[in-house]
Amino acid sequence: MTSISSHVDVLTGSYTPDTGGEGVGLTALRLTPEDGGLSAVDAVAASGASFLAAHPTLPVVYTTHESTPGAVGAFALQEGAAPTPLGAPLTSGGANPCHLTVHPGGDYLLTANYGTDTLPGTVAVHRLDADGRLSDLTDVVEHKGSGPVTGRQEGTHAHQVLVDPAGRYILATDLGADTVFTYQLDVTTGKLKPVAVSRLRPGSGPRHLAFTPAGDLVLSADELSSTVTCHRYDAETGTLHELSRVPATAVADIPNQPGGIVTSACGRYVWVTNRGADTVAAFGITGTALEPLGEIPSGGSWPRGLTAAPGHLLVANQHSGTVAVLGVLGDGRLEEAKVVVPVASVVCALVV
Repeated sequence: MTSISSHVDVLTGSYTPDTGGEGVGLTALRLTPEDGGLSAVDAVAASGASFLAAHPTLPVVYTTHESTPGAVGAFALQEGAAPTPLGAPLTSGGANPCHLTVHPGGDYLLTANYGTDTLPGTVAVHRLDADGRLSDLTDVVEHKGSGPVTGRQEGTHAHQVLVDPAGRYILATDLGADTVFTYQLDVTTGKLKPVAVSRLRPGSGPRHLAFTPAGDLVLSADELSSTVTCHRYDAETGTLHELSRVPATAVADIPNQPGGIVTSACGRYVWVTNRGADTVAAFGITGTALEPLGEIPSGGSWPRGLTAAPGHLLVANQHSGTVAVLGVLGDGRLEEAKVVVPVASVVCALVV
């Protein structure tokens, strides 16, 4: 929801003391697109709110409660007031839920559970009531696989679940297995049907995907190899096929883990956060090739979440506890942050 035409409402999620952070949970901010101004409005407690997703038609947002065992919660949005819990949190269907999305029909919530060293990554489905409340858990699918990176890939770690642009397939990235699992959702039963498995480059550790608007290309932020990869997406089979890849950062001699990834509305640019280099990098998409367009400081340390807002990108800097507002130029390059707002242990942002 937007308050008035000159303002955009933003909700951020943070780790809380019970989940290893110092944040409150959910913090409401207000962005002024004209000048990139950002100010805090209100906050509400929400344990381990590491990712947020909006309902497509209702004033409701959903959050992960990243813990073991994990949970997911729903919050109602109200103009001029803090979000309010919409019923009690429910089990997430696994451990450490780190990403979620609402199916386009608005009837189901899909959650990626990262798992632990001993518990596998899973994807879970919850039915949603007519008012957006969480209802029964309709399915949980367990990923299987591993990768070559010691200490990170002994087992599966689901990291993102999203619906393809056509609304036909559900894709789940798995950092531990170097794999994207593809499913179809039965909208009557809420069950997931396995459709395809895309094996990505060994040791890449795919974290998040971002489609171009046409839906024929999908970009991956590869956490373990510190790369950005352009894949062709086969909309008929739901599979990914690597076309090109580039380093996520030009900063040398610093261990780096790409985090958030966003494509432009025009489909010509992609941006990615770099945890370690503490930058946001811009790339041009020319055909199937990626062209580095430079990178700028993230406005803090350990930039995790990246969110598109009108004329800007919002960066959630986890370790510094700051949300930075970056300007986006017409050629895809970025302007350094002129506005940085403190939000403790912030890891994600959502334009609501």
